[in-house]
Amino acid sequence: MSINSAMLAGVSGLVSNSAALAAISDNIANVNTVGYKRNATSFQTVVTTAASKGAYNAGGVLAATRQMVSQQGLLQQSTSSTDLGISGQGFFVTTSKAENVTDSDARTFTRAGSFELDSQGYLKNASGLYLQGWLVNDLGGIDVDPSDLSRLKSINVGAVGGTADPTSRVTVNANLNASTVISTQEPTWTGAGATSMAAYDPNTAAGIKPDYSLQIPVSDSKGGKRTLQIDFLKSATANEWHAEIHAVPAADMMSDPNGIVAKGTVVFTADGQIDMAATDLFGPPVSVGPPVIPADPVLDIGASAGPAGTAGQWETALGVDAQQIRIELGLAPGGLTQYSSQSVTQSISTNGTNFGSLTNIDIDEQGNVVANFDNGVSRMIAQVAIATFPNPGGLRGISGNGYRVALGSGAYNLKAPGTGGAGLLAPSTLESSTVDLSSEFTGLITTQRAYSASSKIITTADQMLEELINIKR
Repeated sequence: MSINSAMLAGVSGLVSNSAALAAISDNIANVNTVGYKRNATSFQTVVTTAASKGAYNAGGVLAATRQMVSQQGLLQQSTSSTDLGISGQGFFVTTSKAENVTDSDARTFTRAGSFELDSQGYLKNASGLYLQGWLVNDLGGIDVDPSDLSRLKSINVGAVGGTADPTSRVTVNANLNASTVISTQEPTWTGAGATSMAAYDPNTAAGIKPDYSLQIPVSDSKGGKRTLQIDFLKSATANEWHAEIHAVPAADMMSDPNGIVAKGTVVFTADGQIDMAATDLFGPPVSVGPPVIPADPVLDIGASAGPAGTAGQWETALGVDAQQIRIELGLAPGGLTQYSSQSVTQSISTNGTNFGSLTNIDIDEQGNVVANFDNGVSRMIAQVAIATFPNPGGLRGISGNGYRVALGSGAYNLKAPGTGGAGLLAPSTLESSTVDLSSEFTGLITTQRAYSASSKIITTADQMLEELINIKR
């Protein structure tokens, strides 16, 4: 009967608009939820076949609600360096637990990047989901594997301890006075009566006094402060100086009783520039080319627990690693010169730092998580992974503003940010909800009116049926 079908059509209108109201309610409630994607309700007609010619049966309406997962939210600046937004396609890969994650554990994909450190140092968002990424390997690199979800690990920042950076490069800018009077003594480094400038005692004036000395502060592998001293003594040969490099105190170096690391001669050209091709401070000169460019000398200091290096070996009690220190005498700006002016050290620059503690974490657009220490050293920790899907709209939403893989979404694809269509990360930003309150309130009004109209269909059909029943009276 047409009246009955009209009443049922009204009921379907009530049900469909109730669903629309629920979607709008969810949208309004999540207007401030980070990374939330608004729900949209679409309506479709239901057509039924008439039972007889000239009759019409109302079919009603069906409501279909879907979440606009692919819609980009506005990226807003935040004050936390661990807040992340995604500019473009993709989702963060997260888990509900930080440790002992297996292949069978479910992965949750989300755009909610409000990550902060938990009590164990893991990055966790407001929904309790732990951020996954590729960790740095033993060689300091990152192995990105787009096909193996099990290679992803929860990113832990709190486990990064302090760090020290050993000195590997020294730049010397100094002048040796070409007018220095030639000494009557010269060091002898071989034989039973070997002598050196490093053994000179300033208190008793015993030994060979150097004409000029400069000290170089260096850091060992533990960040400990060590001192190397270079002593120079004018030679009887024109434009030539005897030179020694030794540790201060000498006890820091076990390979020589006077702590000598290197010894030899430093030669200058007639115009006062150092002649690296003739300088043998570290043995025979080493050149690279073509073209042939004299190389700056390198101190090769052996580890305290291992075999001695070519230049020396740290004292066992120090317990430090081997290190190579390039002494830039000729290639550095200014370098070591010999002019008829007073001997002076203009500057000595070294790299390397002492022990430093973690100060903050930086994450760049490519998802590289870098730990910064108060000694100026930065260390890579991990790289954030981004998951993309052939059909993001087919993902299944779960509580906590996350999604799970579903039949309609297709399989995930793991990528580094900014590669293969994955979006770049936006550090210190959060993706806002895509809800527009003006649109939602407008939809709220039209939904309310449609609901009222559907209820009016039911009351009207009820009155018509009542009239029909009253005919018999």
